[in-house]
Amino acid sequence: MNTALRLTLAAAALSVAGSALGQNFPTRPITLICPWPAGGSTDTHLRRFAEVAGKYIGQTIIVENKPGGGGMLGPGTMAKTAKPDGYTLSQLPVGAFRIPHMQKVDWDPLKDFTYIIGLTGYTFGVVVKADSQIKTVKDLVDFAKANPGKFSYGSTGTGTSPHLLMEELAAKAGVQLLHVPFKGNADSTQALMGGHVMAQSDATGWGRHVDAGALRLLVTFGEKRTKWGAPTARESGYDIVSYSPYGLVAPAGMDARLVRQLHDAFKKAADDPEHLKVLQQFDQVYWYKSSEEYAKWGAQTFAEERATIARLGLLAK
Repeated sequence: MNTALRLTLAAAALSVAGSALGQNFPTRPITLICPWPAGGSTDTHLRRFAEVAGKYIGQTIIVENKPGGGGMLGPGTMAKTAKPDGYTLSQLPVGAFRIPHMQKVDWDPLKDFTYIIGLTGYTFGVVVKADSQIKTVKDLVDFAKANPGKFSYGSTGTGTSPHLLMEELAAKAGVQLLHVPFKGNADSTQALMGGHVMAQSDATGWGRHVDAGALRLLVTFGEKRTKWGAPTARESGYDIVSYSPYGLVAPAGMDARLVRQLHDAFKKAADDPEHLKVLQQFDQVYWYKSSEEYAKWGAQTFAEERATIARLGLLAK
């Protein structure tokens, strides 16, 4: 057999294999890791997104909660143990690009994941119980000045956006707060409701409790006010604007055809009216990034976050 014929047959075999790969996937349910506890805003969003996406991918998508590690226990474990076959995916929180600057980790945000699609971003805010004596950000700062280190607040973990936003607020206000990290929104909400912390810094998982009159929203950190009407940090005198984008990733080394198939199905799901309703419910932004755009954004953000961590004095020694 001459060389030209061998190359032709090899190319044909690769073409058939590639075609079969696309046609045969998926043949069983896909697992989507939510690295936060059940019942929080991310868990709710991902479960509804999974329902919609299942229509377009042609299989059930099962959401599995693996909280811990500031949102990185789930994706970090996936990167080390799962095959890049498309059957195990995870939400990737923005903490992936911060935590390695703060402590030693056994995963690399740029080398250990295949970036599939960017989806959305949180709106952050600070809430207290409705009967709290703290009614405004000014009240919070005044209390903290009079009681250094005594104003306690819960967040979704060390190095997460809710934690760093409060530390930036404290730095700008010249006060010291008491940070109490939790595994996720549901846990920190329970602590606030039970009176174990004085405030909660988090994404809009608190929204339904504000609507029900159980919690009071003091401030949000976006460019403009949310539908709940509380002032932004800028309106309160602190130049802090932040939201926290996230998307879906797989273990490193996934075949490009699988990446494209997953991306295309998830893009249809992201644009589905049912999914857009969920984003509106939680006041989350639509943040679509293609696989290539998401990976590029991740690399840029990883570099930029080092400066933020350094400014807050949290760089690993």
